[in-house]
Amino acid sequence: MKTTCSTNRILGTLLDTVGLKGEYRTPEQLREHYEIEKELATKLRESSHEERRTLYTSLYDELYRRVPSHPQLAQQPSSKDTMRIISPQLRFLRRFLQRDAVFLEIGAGACTTSLAAVRFVKKVYALEVSEEITKSLIGPENFELILSDGNNMPLPADSISIAYSDQVMEHLHPDDALEHLVNIRKVLMSPGIYICVTPNRLSGPHDISKYFDLVATGFHLKEYTNTELSNLFKQAGFSKVRAYVGAIGIYIRFPLFLLRFLESLLSRLPRRPSRVMARMLLLFNIRLVGIKK
Repeated sequence: MKTTCSTNRILGTLLDTVGLKGEYRTPEQLREHYEIEKELATKLRESSHEERRTLYTSLYDELYRRVPSHPQLAQQPSSKDTMRIISPQLRFLRRFLQRDAVFLEIGAGACTTSLAAVRFVKKVYALEVSEEITKSLIGPENFELILSDGNNMPLPADSISIAYSDQVMEHLHPDDALEHLVNIRKVLMSPGIYICVTPNRLSGPHDISKYFDLVATGFHLKEYTNTELSNLFKQAGFSKVRAYVGAIGIYIRFPLFLLRFLESLLSRLPRRPSRVMARMLLLFNIRLVGIKK
């Protein structure tokens, strides 16, 4: 009993420190989610490349089955709420979307962004690893859902105009990241672009472990900085990489070399003040656009 009370007091302190704005679950539900996700994430971190061909799908399906309070399952917003939630992303994406474009969303989740994009492009492919979260999905004629192993792109080479992912890169095993980017570049037309949105490590962690740890230990297998990720883009063969910064749908193109310089300064600070400064500077998400010529 004393151990349980002590654990609850520590958990309460941690949750008070991080803040629970927008969180609908109890501390006990958060702890349960954390323990389950950390257990499954450890299996992914310790797995081989071959094992991960099936593990991405099976472990995410297991997470959704074992954590019924997971936000992607428990919160079912109305159509009006859904548009409000995704409208900042759409405002950012709209500058890239064209009527004759073929659009691919990688890690589409419940496919809300993909289904919104069908109005602005010729064809939409939504790529997802979890059958559990997409099993009741129905889309229009120019929409196609594809289940994947989380790394391969089961599409023809040079078939996609615009590839897009939001909160995906951090879920990949670090050993798979470069191969993933190479595969994306392969399916892109020339010219084509890949728009990548992912949490910035300096303001994180951003997964369930944000309530408990100073670094990501859940399904965010690796959170990146602009510096680290832009280097990977170059290694994957993208000829140019552009960066954007902003918030709530208002984003401007920003010199990548300045972001890299700023991140180098923040990386020299102790972890807690570095995180505070990164959040003050709105370095919550990385927004990189890789260009294939």
